[in-house]
This record gives sequence, C-alpha cells and structure tokens, in this order.
Amino acid sequence: MNDPTETRFERRALAAEGPVAIALLVTSAIAALVIVRAPADVVQGVLYKILFVHAPAAFAAYLGFVLTAAGGALYLWKNDEQWDRLAVAAAEVGLLFCTLNIVTGPIWAKAAWGKAWVWDPRLVMTALLWLVYLAYGLLRSFSEEGPRAARFAAVYGIAGVLLIPLNYFAIDLFGGRALHPENLERQSLGVGIGQPFLAGTIATLVAFLYLLLVRFEVQGLRVRVERARLDEASGEAS
Repeated sequence: MNDPTETRFERRALAAEGPVAIALLVTSAIAALVIVRAPADVVQGVLYKILFVHAPAAFAAYLGFVLTAAGGALYLWKNDEQWDRLAVAAAEVGLLFCTLNIVTGPIWAKAAWGKAWVWDPRLVMTALLWLVYLAYGLLRSFSEEGPRAARFAAVYGIAGVLLIPLNYFAIDLFGGRALHPENLERQSLGVGIGQPFLAGTIATLVAFLYLLLVRFEVQGLRVRVERARLDEASGEAS
C-alpha cells in the first residue's frame, strides 16, 4: 500500500531499486571477470588494476556532488522537500565514493612514488573536496531540520560543486609540477585496458545509483518518522 505522503518521484525511485539491484549484480560480475582477465602491467604488475576502482570512484563522487548542487538548486526554486532529500542522499553517497577514491589512491602511490601521500595538486584538491562535503554532512546531521537549514545547505552545496572543475583540471593548471598522472583519455589507455576500465566505470556508477536510491528512501522515511513524532508530541501537549 502506497504512503499518501510519498511524491510521484519517490514512488518511482522506490520502484527502480529492484531493477537497479539486479543491474548492479550483473555489471559487478562482468566487471570482476573482465578486470581479473586484464593483462598485467609490465612495470606495476597487477597493482595497476586498482585504477579500475580508483578513477571510477572519482567519477561517482563528482556525480554525487553535482546532484547535491542540482537538488539544492531545485529546492530553492520549487521549495519542495523531496529535492532537499535528494541533495542530502547524493552528498552522502558522493562522500562515500570520494572516500573510496582517497583510500585507493595511496595504495597505488606507495608503489609508484614510494610514498602514500605527497603534496600533489590533485591529491590536495581531492582532500579539500572530501572535507567540504564532510562538513556538509555534519551540517545536516547536527542542525535542526527545517527550511532555514535546508536553504543554507542548498547554497553551500551549490558553492561546493565549484571545486570539481578545479579538482579535475588541477594537473593542467599546475603543469609539470604535478606528480599525479594526467587525466585519462582514450589514447592514454594501453592495450587491453579500455574494456576493464569501462566495465569498472559502469559497475561503479550503477552501484552509485543503487546506493542513492536506497539513501533517498531512507531519508524520506526519516523525515516522515520525525514528523509523526512531532505530531504525536503536539497532540499530547494539547
């Protein structure tokens, strides 16, 4: 039975969870098979295969933060709470994938550079991006629910997304001073790497979509439970 307080967008998101979960299982199995069968690198051996998780995690983080800004902008425009809930869900899932990107990076860096961390422009900008959206999550967790907090978070999320182009183009901006490899292009992928990279990217983005749908549903349930609690408390007071 449908909850009468659910919006059409929320019902569609809930209905999509099952098909997306199946797609996640299929794409993950294909990605795992293709990545395992990918040839080892002459210099780095199998360690380079972390690229098939590291870079797609960055793409998913970017997508999450862009959706945070989009949800915030739609909330400011339409004053509809469902867009605020989308922004919150996208920020949390984006932060999860940004964390995955930061964790996998030093594993490769230790072998490639001899150090897990260097003050490279891309690494610094990624850490800054992570801190900005960690602060967004803390803001939403510890502030009272309501239009004022939602509007402030919406503006914050829109401003935060400006860091994404700085993060992506950090290597180009700093030229030869950056140690991080250049942004991936089709020509930069070696023989046998294109297919596993594509498979890993698709699986990661499908995982992002599934987690976003689940988190969006949880956020809606949380809001409705909180409203029911407040209504019950006000009823007892009267």
